[in-house]
Amino acid sequence: MGAMEVTQHELEEFVPMMCKALNEPKRILILLILGEAPRTVSELVSLIGAPQANVSQHLAVLRDRGIIEAQREGANVWYRLRYPEILDALSILRHIFHAELRRKGSIARDVPSRELATDRSLQVASDAS
Repeated sequence: MGAMEVTQHELEEFVPMMCKALNEPKRILILLILGEAPRTVSELVSLIGAPQANVSQHLAVLRDRGIIEAQREGANVWYRLRYPEILDALSILRHIFHAELRRKGSIARDVPSRELATDRSLQVASDAS
């Protein structure tokens, strides 16, 4: 099969588990925010500007897929990345996306003018809505 051995079964599990978890912009935004620091639902609601029910649904998907974890501390539940490496994957995908836009001569709306981070220090825009 080559250098990267992938079975059909693995692909059939990988796509619904990981790819579908990342196919929603708010979920990616949540991951970027959690990459900065653990947060509570109310903090995420405030930062994202989405209703609590919506944020909670996204958190449930990410928890179900094992991408984030929750820890109760007193009255609060803190969410954090289980695998911070997910930020590296997102950074690579964003880099490819921007490179492809440049290749095609496209100008995308809301594309940051600053260079993309090549490590886990992706910055979240302040107007995260």
